[in-house]
Formats: sequence, structure tokens, C-alpha cells
Amino acid sequence: MSPEGMTAGDTIAAISTAAGTGAIGIVRMSGPEALEISGKVFVSTRGRNPAHTESHRLLYGHAVDPANGRVIDEVLLAVMRGPATYTREDLLEFHCHGGAVAQRILFRLLIRMGARPAEPGEFTKRAFLSGRIDLAQAESVAGIVEAQSAVALRASVSQLQGGLSTMLREIRSVMVGALAELEARIDFSDEDIEDVDRTSVSLALCQAGEGLSSLLETAFLGRMLEKGVRTVIVGKPNVGKSSLLNALLMRERAIVSEHPGTTRDTVEGTLVVGGLPLHLVDTAGMRVSEDLVERLGIERSEEALEGADLILAVIDVSGPLDDEDMDVLGRLKSGRTVIIGNKTDLAGAVGRGRANEEGVGWDESELLEKALQAAGMDVREWPSCLVSARDGEGLEELKDMIERVVTQSRGINLEEPVLTAERHRDLVEKANEYVRAAVEGLESGRPDELVTEDVREGVSALGRITGEDLGQDLMDEIFSRFCIGK
Repeated sequence: MSPEGMTAGDTIAAISTAAGTGAIGIVRMSGPEALEISGKVFVSTRGRNPAHTESHRLLYGHAVDPANGRVIDEVLLAVMRGPATYTREDLLEFHCHGGAVAQRILFRLLIRMGARPAEPGEFTKRAFLSGRIDLAQAESVAGIVEAQSAVALRASVSQLQGGLSTMLREIRSVMVGALAELEARIDFSDEDIEDVDRTSVSLALCQAGEGLSSLLETAFLGRMLEKGVRTVIVGKPNVGKSSLLNALLMRERAIVSEHPGTTRDTVEGTLVVGGLPLHLVDTAGMRVSEDLVERLGIERSEEALEGADLILAVIDVSGPLDDEDMDVLGRLKSGRTVIIGNKTDLAGAVGRGRANEEGVGWDESELLEKALQAAGMDVREWPSCLVSARDGEGLEELKDMIERVVTQSRGINLEEPVLTAERHRDLVEKANEYVRAAVEGLESGRPDELVTEDVREGVSALGRITGEDLGQDLMDEIFSRFCIGK
């Protein structure tokens, strides 16, 4: 349906700045009557009428209630004529003072003059319906608003500029070509047409599958950029978990005590490491306890461990390991864990060395290696480092290691598209599954009709990302997640 068919004669308005007090507040209006309505409530100090003003001009004056001539606020009015606007309609913005009352009174005045309140995300929805951006680009706007780090912002901006859409359309084009080949042979089976060249169709679909698989490899990084890395700090009591949390956050977020069991519940904080937003969770020390409150805290620690994207497992290298350490190490997941040897300051500088029970000298790094070996863990598969949470030594090395573990040593490369939205990840995964099924069908001799259906479903899945194959209900659901005024 064309945007004109959906919104003819419909002008929308909204407060576009967040609630609260600020320097500037913006009340936004878009639609065919936007210029006329603004002319009723805006009085220029130089007598300029918005309806007769060139596009992309800023006018100075006052917002005035025409019913009584009362001045609402001193404002700047940005006049932008369609189609060279965000919505491709006439779009005006009142820039008033940032107080909530002035914005609210002005917004209500615009509604009284003929506009209606905008729905969540309706400005961006109109940009999509007008063809200015596709659906993936529209969703990136929400990503920009909600970005938790500079890197997450860059990923969303890249998507807004069409990076993901371009790659998806190239893959979809290959799949559409294969689909056309299959359907032609089915539709004209009674005609004198050669049978489907299954080898060439299979090769084309394999090419599409490689592109989809490459995108899916970015899904974990994309999810971390969108949601943040849920990072759980675990260890037995009194190994320095809370001290590590405070050291990483550079503030006293958790209570630190020399008495074991001080942390009875999870304590959280957020920081950015290498462009990745980390949601740190300090947990209660894991051990067998008769204390009811401590046991509840330990249960929550176990739940946090299960839901972790990244685990920071802390052991105390200033003393011997015990069964509680081994129990913690035995709970860890390979691939998303960093083993941290803490309290190097208590044993002296790293590398000074100590003596084990046999009188043979070792240093803290050797103790860390021996701990992993004692727990049956291959040191090559479990990243580890030494720190002093109290003195701050080793924290930069730890941050570098966190980035390497989360990105699987690939770093953060935003030159290629990254799947940041869960909806996109699910649909790319579905498309990939359909492509694999189609290739297997071609190779095993399945009927062309069944192979064609798989390819058609894969094409449809990718179309739902960019909006080329989209139902009204799904579109409404997507834009309902946006904030009002965007």
C-alpha cells in the first residue's frame, strides 16, 4: 500500500526529546497540513510565514495560542518541505526551551489545531513507507538511539547507510535467480524446455549459503553490541571478586571485606571494554554453607553463571588452591571464560617466585598454570592472566584478553555488516536452513516442487528483513518498539 493511501490528510505531531529538563526541547510535526498548522501558532519576529518559506530554513519567533494571543515560548522553527525530509512529507520542528511544561502545552496546541498524536516510531515508519529507507535501515534508527558504546553506534550507523541491506539484497538476488530457474521448469513442464540444471542451481544456492553463513558468524558480536556482554565474576569466597569489580568500574560499587561471604547477592555495574558494553555481575562466593542467606546468594550465583555470555573466574594465587577452587573451575564453560589469578600483590611482584611443598620455586603464573592442569583443563584452551585488583596491576591486560575472547580473536571489524538485531539473526538463520535443505534436495534427487518451496521460503525470510515481504501486523509490531517522536 502506498504511503499516500495510508496517511492522506493525516498530520502527526510528537514531543521528540526525552522527558526531563534540558536546554532545548523539540516538538515535531509531519504531514500535508504541517505548514498550515505551524502558520497558525508561529509568529515570526520578521513577519515571515512558514507556508511561504523556502525549505530547510530556520525561523525565529514565538509559539502563540491563537485563541487568546498568549505567548507559549520563544522558539526557532525549522521548515523542511517534502520530499527532501526524513518522512518525505512536509516536516517542521519547533525548538523551544527544554522545560517539560512548554513542550507539552505546545504539543497540545498543535493537536488542537488539527494534528494528531504520533504513534511510537511513526515518523520512521513513514520514512519506510515512502521508500526513503528499507525496514532494516528503519530498525537501525532504534539501534542508534539505544547504542551503549561508540562501536555499537558505528554498527547501527553502518546499517542505516545500507551496508546490511546491500549484502542481503545481493544474496537474495542469487536465490531469486535460482528460484526463477526452478519455477520456469515447473510452470512450463509440458513445453519443450530442458530439465533443470541441478548442478548450476546448487552452485548458486551454495554461494548464497556462504554469504548467509558469513553473516551468521557476526551474530554473537552483534548481540553483544546490542544487548551488552553479561559478564559474571565467580570464585570461592574472599578471592577478590568484589575488589575486581570495583577496580574495573573504578568506583566502590561492591562492599569489600577480608571476611569470607560478605557478598550475599549479585552486585552489578556497567563499563565499556574495547568498544563492547560489559554488564558486570559480582556473585556470592561459591562454597558449601549452612547460612540460609548465603545459600540463597550462592543459588543466584549459579543462575548467573548459567546465563553468562562471559565468565571471569577468579582464584587467589597468594595461597594454595583447595577443593572449593576446584569446584568453581569444574563449573566453567570453555570458549567464553577468562581465568584470573588475583592477589599477586600479596605474594610480591609477579615473577619473584615462591617455594612449593617440595621446595621447588615457582612464580604466580606457574601456579595459575598448575591450577588449570590440576582441574584437568588444557591451558591452551583457557585464556588466563594475573592481576592485582588492589593495586590495579594487570587490568589493562585483562581488558585486552576480554576483547579477544568475546570477538574470538577477530577484533571488531565493522567494514562488513554485522547482525545486531535478534529479528534479523533469526531470519538469516531460517534462510540459511532453507538454502541447505534445497541444496541437499537437489543433490539427493528430491522433486523440483519441494526444492522450489524451500528456496521460496528462504527468499521470503530475507525479504522480511528489508521489508520486501512483510505483513501489516509484523510491521506494526516492529515500529511499536520505537519511542514516540522518532
